[in-house]
Amino acid sequence: MNSTQDKIQSMEKGILDYSNYYFVGIGGIGMSALAQYFLNKNKNIFGYDRISSKISKRLETEGAKIIYNDSQQLIEESSLKSSDTLVIYTPAIQFDNLQLSHFNAENFRILKRSEVLGEITKDKFCLAIAGTHGKTTTSSILAHILVECNVKVTAFLGGITANYDSNYIERGEEVCVVEADEYDRSFLCLSPDIACITSMDADHLDIYGGVEAMHDSFREFSKKLKPNGKLLVKQGLPISGFSYGLEDESDYSAQNISIKNATYHFDLKTPKSVYKDFQLNLAGRHNLSNAIIALAMSVEYGCPPQQLAKALASFKGVERRFQYHIKKDALVYVDDYAHHPAEINAVF
Repeated sequence: MNSTQDKIQSMEKGILDYSNYYFVGIGGIGMSALAQYFLNKNKNIFGYDRISSKISKRLETEGAKIIYNDSQQLIEESSLKSSDTLVIYTPAIQFDNLQLSHFNAENFRILKRSEVLGEITKDKFCLAIAGTHGKTTTSSILAHILVECNVKVTAFLGGITANYDSNYIERGEEVCVVEADEYDRSFLCLSPDIACITSMDADHLDIYGGVEAMHDSFREFSKKLKPNGKLLVKQGLPISGFSYGLEDESDYSAQNISIKNATYHFDLKTPKSVYKDFQLNLAGRHNLSNAIIALAMSVEYGCPPQQLAKALASFKGVERRFQYHIKKDALVYVDDYAHHPAEINAVF
């Protein structure tokens, strides 16, 4: 069978019907979570990245074969046939990358990470978190709440959660939690059942060219919901949906907020009731806002409200999201990933 016939055969397969998966950029936070998903399916995982990291080393200990040199010759061609190998890449990798060029010339099926994630989640109950800020913390809180509520959930996260020491959580596959990334319009590959939009500040203008084009992309994402899907939106954003906020008249809102021993205490107002005595062990009102939308999505999914407060109180945070390394009266050292002006302002 020639390579063209192999590619046709490959294109007819479902996303889980391959034996081999090759990740170009496997060490990325989003790519590695996806690689872990396929490892757990007992698939053969191969990949390339520029440098070795804690994440890639962990994948190697679990069976992934990774190279750190962008060379066609290092690809294990004897093991990789286009009829039974799916190549997955991140938009952070240029398409003229030597390996992608090789796979393209040899008629391998090549998909973006977002396309694969869309295929994995399309037939599952999908909860998607969109927004220019807060996606990782919100999705991590949401995934943790669902785990604590005994939901059979798989979560693909953009950071390492302290509770699970991982960016991938698997407790079953009835529900998927994903970050809906606006970069490269990746979130348009998703079809969620419940989605939220946390923010729409100007970002990725190298992709969009202007703020209005970016806003149009978020509006398009809001139309990707499955029939009878639900959208939750930060109060004040120019998109319709259930609203959420802090100490306001939103559909979901934190009320009676106070701080005791560096911990937020608040009540949760929902469209139907008010639930008392919540605690959040993360600093910053932006994180309180992230917690509110995670709670709101949990309520909309159907989690028992009486379990939510205990679940939230046990959430320990995400690496590099206002992560304390030293917390003493005389010295405080915090590590935070903030790289957008609005995020930096929130940290201060």
